[in-house]
Amino acid sequence: MISSATVSKKSLSIGQQLPQFGSYYNEFLYFSTSFLSHLKQRITHISVILLLFVAVGMQAQQAPAFTHYRDAQMFFNPAFAGMREGICINGIFRQQWSGFRDNENGKNAAPEDFLVTADSPIRFLHGGFGGAIIQDKATYNWSDISLILAYSYHAELAFGTLGIGLGINLDNRSIDGSMWKPVDQSDPIILKSAQGDMRLDANAGLYFKSADNYFVGVSVNNIMKSTFVKLDPDGNGEISTDRSFYVTGGYNFYLPGDQRFEIQPSFLIQSNLISTQYNLSAIVNYNAKFWGGLNYRVQESIGVLVGMRFKDFVIGYAYDINMMKYGVPGGHEISLGYCFKIKGDKSRTSYKNTRYL
Repeated sequence: MISSATVSKKSLSIGQQLPQFGSYYNEFLYFSTSFLSHLKQRITHISVILLLFVAVGMQAQQAPAFTHYRDAQMFFNPAFAGMREGICINGIFRQQWSGFRDNENGKNAAPEDFLVTADSPIRFLHGGFGGAIIQDKATYNWSDISLILAYSYHAELAFGTLGIGLGINLDNRSIDGSMWKPVDQSDPIILKSAQGDMRLDANAGLYFKSADNYFVGVSVNNIMKSTFVKLDPDGNGEISTDRSFYVTGGYNFYLPGDQRFEIQPSFLIQSNLISTQYNLSAIVNYNAKFWGGLNYRVQESIGVLVGMRFKDFVIGYAYDINMMKYGVPGGHEISLGYCFKIKGDKSRTSYKNTRYL
């Protein structure tokens, strides 16, 4: 039987016979420590890249989502054009993950959207005309600029007005591939320079507004799902316009016993048949001058909204508290609006209901 002392002596003997073993061991420790440190850094970089990929993928496959979606209805439903009985202009700026930056180059990687909409009833055309311009920046090297024009035919019914809308969408998408750092530089699928392409698509929708303050709308944007050929050389249709489906509705009612308070619950369902977003909102409007409320975007964020009216101008702000598990910050959104009547006399009349924002 071999004792532990014997083993220790044999180990010491081996160490004396191989004095260079100690230097090999030290080199091994140095290599292992350096490798683990490098691996940790690579994992951090990969995590940021994957998060950035998720951001680009969400924006590339799904149209922009706004917390002030009631102010953006002209953007996603052509049938909404002219439904507010006045000339109305709205602008929304949204930064989804404020402060999120690329870990390698320090550039701002937060998705951003700039939206301007305008619409007006056109009586002699028995409907309304509207349009929108939007810049959707998925990240610092991916951007869409779209021009939307729409006409809505208004059918006057006994219990409300039905809008039947058609629109066109001219979308210019640009990608700067020089900012990517692919593992395989010879990969032909990955763009290596700044490229852009423009495509035409179509939108359609229905929008019903009742005489007693409720509304419902359904629409589909980018029906043809046009492919950006210059951005997809293989022609597989992997880079295309974002076909999106929308269902929205809401109801406005006054608090019983106190007409100064108006309650405005609403919802928006937005889907591209791959992923779906559900928005549930409730706004409390006080004396048609101030309002506040909440928006719940299922499994994604909770938005806090506040706003005020000054004569014909309205301004709203929303902060989205992120509920996802990616550890990214929340988002900011600012909405501005100006709406005035053109019916009858030429004096401008402000609406007393934020439904007309």
